[in-house]
Amino acid sequence: MRNIIVVLFFLAGPWACGKKQEEKQQEPAHLEGVHHEEEGNVVELTKTQYETAAVELGQISTRNLSDVVTANGVIDIPPQNLVSISAPLGGFVRKTELLQGMQVKKGQVLATIENPDFIQIQQDFLETEIKLEYAQQEYSRQLELSRENISAQKVLQLATSEVKTQKARLAGLRERLITAGINLNTLEKGTIVNNVVIRSPISGSVTTVNVNIGKYVNPTDVMFEIVDTDHLHVELSIFEQDIRKIKLGQLVRFTVSNNPGKEFLAKVYLINQKINEDRTVRVHCHLEKDDRGLLPQNFVKAVIEIGANPVTALPGPAIVDFDGASYIFIQRPEGAHAGSTSVRAESEGMAFEMIPVIRGASENGYTQVKFPQEFDGPNAKIVLKGAYAMLSKLKNSEEKAGH
Repeated sequence: MRNIIVVLFFLAGPWACGKKQEEKQQEPAHLEGVHHEEEGNVVELTKTQYETAAVELGQISTRNLSDVVTANGVIDIPPQNLVSISAPLGGFVRKTELLQGMQVKKGQVLATIENPDFIQIQQDFLETEIKLEYAQQEYSRQLELSRENISAQKVLQLATSEVKTQKARLAGLRERLITAGINLNTLEKGTIVNNVVIRSPISGSVTTVNVNIGKYVNPTDVMFEIVDTDHLHVELSIFEQDIRKIKLGQLVRFTVSNNPGKEFLAKVYLINQKINEDRTVRVHCHLEKDDRGLLPQNFVKAVIEIGANPVTALPGPAIVDFDGASYIFIQRPEGAHAGSTSVRAESEGMAFEMIPVIRGASENGYTQVKFPQEFDGPNAKIVLKGAYAMLSKLKNSEEKAGH
């Protein structure tokens, strides 16, 4: 009997020791997981670190922030402020001094065009004037003879027809001469020219020069382009799901690609009623103030303010971004961090927890934030300044713990 008891003791001993060892191995593994979770979102600061980081605490506030719609677009100009210059009857360029970027005034001479056909048009015009004068005299004679029953009615009708024909021909030639740019007053004095001058129809800046001296230009060729930049506007592309929020008169804040540090203002002026192939709608906005720093076809990034609403907001420095998400830090109550294996502080230190939030509209240094459902907003002490210093310390501590 004694031998049996001894055998059972030795069999039970290894099994009991193995069970205790297994429990010891499992328990630290469970605790390590809990501490790792706390370490990922809690940072502790000593009073010295707190003062060095210039931390400021505060509470959430309610502010009237404008909800916005973001959009892209370009700086554009009205059709009447962009002019393409051509020679209506064509010809050879005999003189021009224009360069891209030059400023021109309305009526200023841009180029001199020479065309032998100008001579024939002027000759036809002068000859038609003589023919019309003769036709009118013949009509007067035939009218007088008709009254005395000397001339047949048919002859009078032919004279009347000839007067109308010559008048129509003369009117057509006059318009051709005006279109070509030939001075009729000079022509009436008997002076025939083989060249005309092309004048600017608007004041503005030369953006395109496609000719040189001696080049022949057709009536359809664009010789110059002139733009008047005094009346620029913004053309935005709004996604169709946002267009219902856009109303006439809404304020638009935008920046341009060549000057991203400066903000410009405009207002919604026209809303197109057509959806484009890319599922956007064009919105035309007028500038609040003309600015020489804006150029046609500047790329624009804009926000359209669609109305102010009371929202929960925090100052911009209170919100930090990390790994594509936004966070804030709140102070933990005293003793809440006891036993944590996160960054260890002195006894007089404070602990702060990182809480995820969702950003909303921003205006005047404040940003709308949405908190988790379990967040005790009214009683929370939020880090308003120094949040980035805490984020840096927290991530540095994680890297050291990982090594």
